[in-house]
Amino acid sequence: MNPVRRLLLLAALLPMLPAQAAPDIVLKPVQVSPHVYYFQGEAGVASHANQGFMSNAGFVVTPAGVVVYDALATPALGAAMLRAIRQVTKAPLKMVIVGHYHADHFYGLQALRQPGVVIAAHRNGRDYLRSDLARERLAQRRAELAPWVDERTELVPADRWLDFADGQPWRFELGGLHFRVIDSSGAHSPEDLLMLVEEDHVLFAGDLFFSGRLPYVGNADSKRWLQALDRMLDAQPAVVIPGHGPASRSPREDMLLTQRYLRYLREQMGNAVQELLSFDEAYARTDWSAFQDYPTFSQANRLNAYGTYLLMEQESLRSGKESK
Repeated sequence: MNPVRRLLLLAALLPMLPAQAAPDIVLKPVQVSPHVYYFQGEAGVASHANQGFMSNAGFVVTPAGVVVYDALATPALGAAMLRAIRQVTKAPLKMVIVGHYHADHFYGLQALRQPGVVIAAHRNGRDYLRSDLARERLAQRRAELAPWVDERTELVPADRWLDFADGQPWRFELGGLHFRVIDSSGAHSPEDLLMLVEEDHVLFAGDLFFSGRLPYVGNADSKRWLQALDRMLDAQPAVVIPGHGPASRSPREDMLLTQRYLRYLREQMGNAVQELLSFDEAYARTDWSAFQDYPTFSQANRLNAYGTYLLMEQESLRSGKESK
């Protein structure tokens, strides 16, 4: 057969060949207390190179079952979590708490959704799942993280939507351990939830606490975020497991980076708004040297600054209206 015709025939046959399944991902849990383990993602943003594993999730082992906090960024990672949990305990999975509905923290729910498992999340998550933003984000992840996110990937809702109308945490007990799910919505996202494991003094803080790297701020309300950080220490955790980065055994000290960064963003962008500078002018004149060597600076800082600039404009407008 003519070599050119052979190449054309092979090209025609390629779409008919079965797709190669992505190899299983192996996760290694890190134990931080008698009952609590977590998975630490790599530094940086989600990419094909890290297979989307750039965020944290964890689990709590009790005699009566397992409680999971967050589900990582792909169904494949969710399945890897299950396999890793089975290496630690044969106790059944009972509960999954969704820290917030950002793609890198909940796409793994698809693998964790099983008979007898309750998925619980803040009621505000329903709005996100119905939004155009959620659909656009899924399309983006399908393009960037195939085959780990593909056309079979679903956005999984909660079985139980938590309502904190009374202002109190949601408390439950399993296997003799007591859990406190704390509403911090409106800080990093509209549906932020923290989870405290009381006997172990371990707090799962989601993306309100970043260890060793800059946070992703986006359109978050940094004023409420700073207030949430102050309240976080009220629980007196011995260990805080962040949404990204290593677990902290010195929460007060490690929290300072996020606090300093958020306050600096607010100060610099707030001053620029008062001086009627454009964002480009404000960004160019700001000295970022105190933060530029941290992981994710190049990917996140300009977006963080822009989101904060818009927030400070909104706060300035509200302040002006209230003073009239």
